[in-house]
Amino acid sequence: MKYEDFQHLLFDHKDNGVLLVTLNRPEVMNATNARLHWELTKIWDVIEEDDNTKVVVVTGAGDRAFSAGGDLDWVSGMVGDATALEGVRKEAADLVYNILSFEKPIISAINGVAVGAGLVVAMLADISVISKEHGKFTDGHVKLGVAAGDHAAIIWPLLCGMAKAKYYLMTADFVNGEEAERIGMVSLCVPHDELMERSMKVANKLARGSQSAIKGTKKTLNGWMQMASPIFEASLREEMLNFLGDDAKEGVAAVREKRAPNFPSAQ
Repeated sequence: MKYEDFQHLLFDHKDNGVLLVTLNRPEVMNATNARLHWELTKIWDVIEEDDNTKVVVVTGAGDRAFSAGGDLDWVSGMVGDATALEGVRKEAADLVYNILSFEKPIISAINGVAVGAGLVVAMLADISVISKEHGKFTDGHVKLGVAAGDHAAIIWPLLCGMAKAKYYLMTADFVNGEEAERIGMVSLCVPHDELMERSMKVANKLARGSQSAIKGTKKTLNGWMQMASPIFEASLREEMLNFLGDDAKEGVAAVREKRAPNFPSAQ
């Protein structure tokens, strides 16, 4: 693939080797549909082969959202469909593994709400900068009646510790920018009007640094998450299994109807 093949990602190539990637579905708060989910698995190989890019900064279009979760029509299509779920499972695994094996530094500029596949990119980025006023995130899997798959099991305990990880993953409470920085979920929390300036400042510093040393440091540290791949695979299996059950049907219905879920397993 080439940059021009992507429909929902915008690219701004800076002269110093920094590439700004923007998730671009602003009409739905950059929610992930099937196409964007697939694109997020493919973009890393394209950038890896781009000799002019040293550092990647990822953000969302507009001021409201980094990425507001999965498109509901797409998510509802997974419920009860084993064939569809196998494709989603593979893509979810590819997204995580492709980011972890990507050698160049990634900075996430979290400009608003981050949920779902967008949150995977935000949290697995090597350096994360969140807006103090607008940035917040949640792993909302349990609200849909499915286990927290995707990425959370391998990275959240490393970032904030097991106690906080279990609390936020089992309740699906939102984490705002200040709290995220306080508990170690993000690298920096800055005023919203300084978000992109600060993110680009970090990117520029990395672009001027020793590329072999930075890549080597990243590769070594990512070993902690790669060692946890059996945990990640187990979380994906639990999530996909739950999508075949009645709780997922109720979870999607509750989101559509903007009400609290009434899960069958809780009766």
